[in-house]
Amino acid sequence: MRVGLFVTCLVDLVRPRIGVSTLKLLEGAGCEVVVPATQTCCGQPGYNSGERAAAQALARKVLQEFALCDYVVTPSGSCGGMIKIHYPELLSEFHELEAEVQRLTARTWELADFLVNVLRLQRVPGRFQGTVTYHDSCSGLRELGVKSQPRQLLSKVPGLTVKEMATPEQCCGFGGTFAVKFGAISSRIVDQKCTDISGTGADAVVLGDLGCMLNIEGRLRRRGDAKTKVLHFAEVLAGAADEPA
Repeated sequence: MRVGLFVTCLVDLVRPRIGVSTLKLLEGAGCEVVVPATQTCCGQPGYNSGERAAAQALARKVLQEFALCDYVVTPSGSCGGMIKIHYPELLSEFHELEAEVQRLTARTWELADFLVNVLRLQRVPGRFQGTVTYHDSCSGLRELGVKSQPRQLLSKVPGLTVKEMATPEQCCGFGGTFAVKFGAISSRIVDQKCTDISGTGADAVVLGDLGCMLNIEGRLRRRGDAKTKVLHFAEVLAGAADEPA
């Protein structure tokens, strides 16, 4: 099984440990993992900002880079949603690409969904001694239906206990460019999320999108919480939660 790893630009630039953890999980499950060296962005920032031509150029680039892979897997519901849900509309003007776009969208998976529903992963290499709470990032949940999958995987980690917050599905306020354009509203939303996280008493909040991680971690630290860890589920599953980010 030849799996193309779409690392995401945020992971590559800000927290490469997530990408390394994803690679470890996929290879440990027996996949032949391909990581195209030329990959950059899925085009979502441009798409959301009305820069259609720039987003189309990046989408066509992704089509070419992952053309020979049986599957494309990404540790991001946001990027996964962009490819699976929005590429057909974004590239609808290019009729000659219709078959390629359909093929790409059909074989693109968010990481937790792929590990559970394609690989049927039964064991994970990681250990975590403590309690975590899980935040459902908007794109993964609402566009891709990722909800139970990461929780199923976390239940396989020795020593780990999941304690749900009151509103795990509530947005963290990031929303990509939303946090930039509507900073005051975003801050209020993430404050509510941080209060919910703190109320669980968990040692860490775990989630599946780095953008949300950065938003939540930044607000937790500004509120004076230097203790609660903010982790991608791939880091926990791979046993990298305590390694340098």
